[in-house]
Amino acid sequence: MWKLYVILALSLLTGIPLSAQVTLEECVKLAQDNYPLIRKYDLLEQTKDVNLSDIHKSWLPQINVYAQGTVQNETPSFPESLTELISQTGTSISGLNEWQYKIGVDLSQNIWDGGASKSQRRMERAEDTERKAALDVQLYAIRQRVEDLYFGILLIEEQAEQTRAMHSLLQSNLDKLQAMLDNGTALQSDVDMVEAQCLGTAQQLTQAESMAKSYRKVLEILIGKSIAGQELVRPDATLPQDLLSARPELRHYEAQLQANEARNAGITAGLMPRIGLFAQAYYGYPGLDYFESMMNRDLSFNLLAGVKVSWNIGAFYHKKNDRQKLRLSSDHIAVERDVFLFNTSMQTRSQLDRIDELKAVMAKDDRIVELRQNVRMAAESQLGNGVIDATALLTKLTDEKQARLNASYHEIQLLQSIYQLKYTLNQ
Repeated sequence: MWKLYVILALSLLTGIPLSAQVTLEECVKLAQDNYPLIRKYDLLEQTKDVNLSDIHKSWLPQINVYAQGTVQNETPSFPESLTELISQTGTSISGLNEWQYKIGVDLSQNIWDGGASKSQRRMERAEDTERKAALDVQLYAIRQRVEDLYFGILLIEEQAEQTRAMHSLLQSNLDKLQAMLDNGTALQSDVDMVEAQCLGTAQQLTQAESMAKSYRKVLEILIGKSIAGQELVRPDATLPQDLLSARPELRHYEAQLQANEARNAGITAGLMPRIGLFAQAYYGYPGLDYFESMMNRDLSFNLLAGVKVSWNIGAFYHKKNDRQKLRLSSDHIAVERDVFLFNTSMQTRSQLDRIDELKAVMAKDDRIVELRQNVRMAAESQLGNGVIDATALLTKLTDEKQARLNASYHEIQLLQSIYQLKYTLNQ
């Protein structure tokens, strides 16, 4: 807690708000939240809920209301001898009418669907996971774009800082030479040479600042937030704890395999019989009592109910091929996963070698900068004593500037290489 108080006190004393800094992790999070593709997660969730609701409704009673009228060229009738016999009793039997009509409703209710709805729910959830995993892969690429911009800004701003320091040194030496010229101990050509170099450095500084501003604008568009006036914090140079890959591509491959397993369960469910209840009710002619309908043409109410067992034997015809297709699909996915892991392993090894190389180079940077600074300071003294001319001094100044730039570049390149490794492993 006392550390927080110290930080707050320092920020009040210096007048710098705590929000005047932005980190790489913040930029990555903001960019992913700002990217339009992020809205698809909610759409996918809604799609899954709708599909699961439809599957659940398959257990609701299925009702079909209909009305029909038909005409037939033949209808059932009593034998002529029987008709004559009955007519002797004074009863007329004309048989069924060729014109038949009815309005009715069919009702069916599943009792057991062979596990079809369960497999459909499992399949929908697996496919939803697969779709979201594919979306994770697309969004993960945003991280690399942000990191490239972030480290690009760090490099350009470091170049601007070193150029600004170089300009200050040149201006200081120009002032000294101007004083020496006034005293008659320096040549006008030396003053002109240093002044030209000073102006050229000012141009380089303007270009670097403009480029840094342009890069910042692009980053602001990507993250959807202004970072004007905010310092980009150099990230931590800690290497990943392990070299195990946790890339979203691997989760996508696994989700695809799980979806194939769910589809295989769906094939098994398709081989099972179905059991259900049914009921048919209609009002019309003829009724279920054909004898009564032969006696008169009155409309009647009729009801039929029972239990139904159905079994699609045709599903066995292509069961083997369907499962073979799924096995081949899973094999293709496994090969793609192995190729991805192989390429990731090679890339990881290359990035580790690059990190080791930069560390070895950086071990000598401080000494090189120190030596170049000593040489430059000696050259400034020699120029003041008239031992060397301005050309020699400018060479020493350029050498020191390049040494400092190289040291800064190596430091930022090391950070970028470490974060490229973290990106490769998703660490």
